[in-house]
Amino acid sequence: MALYDRYLAARIRYSDAAVPERVALVITEHDLLEQGAYDTLSAFLEWAFETGTERVLIYVSVLDKAAVPTLRNALSDLRSPREVAVRGPDADAAVDAPVQVSIGLGGREEFASAVRQIAEDAADGELAPEDVDEAEIERRLVFPTPPDLVIKTGAERLSDFLIWQSVYSELYFTGRLKRRASCARPSESPGSSAGRPNLEARAARGIRRFGR
Repeated sequence: MALYDRYLAARIRYSDAAVPERVALVITEHDLLEQGAYDTLSAFLEWAFETGTERVLIYVSVLDKAAVPTLRNALSDLRSPREVAVRGPDADAAVDAPVQVSIGLGGREEFASAVRQIAEDAADGELAPEDVDEAEIERRLVFPTPPDLVIKTGAERLSDFLIWQSVYSELYFTGRLKRRASCARPSESPGSSAGRPNLEARAARGIRRFGR
């Protein structure tokens, strides 16, 4: 982390401002073709944990499924201050790790998998229809933890990632994945001081900031 980045991290760490505890970064496979992209991701993770973030989820949206093995190998070697778990598009169970990387698993597939599991348990008599609620669905999601902040890079295409979990998240859209961590600091994103309970309360009142 550069000296100026460390200075800003210290200011945030010792201030009263809240930082997002759970951050999701949504990128595309083309972002990872940029020079120094993996170094940028490593710097982003270092900055995030330095400033108080507890969990980071990186989602790589891919159009070419043939690129998944290469991306998985490269991201498995990603330099990170915390443990990293890399999941592919066929993941169907949650894993507990401070840094989770998902390659190509869309929100629709994730939700459909959870519904299939519930239907199978109901057919086997292990689950009654009246017991199916939001908590039961969330328990079966691959990424059950809702993010406080979702950062989406680029304008190439939208993503259905975390369509269930991010309903109360702050959304922040930026340009391509920058080479410097200071261009992708979760604590400097608009709306990053708001926690999830506050977001739910605003949503109940019909107030949505959408990252602004």
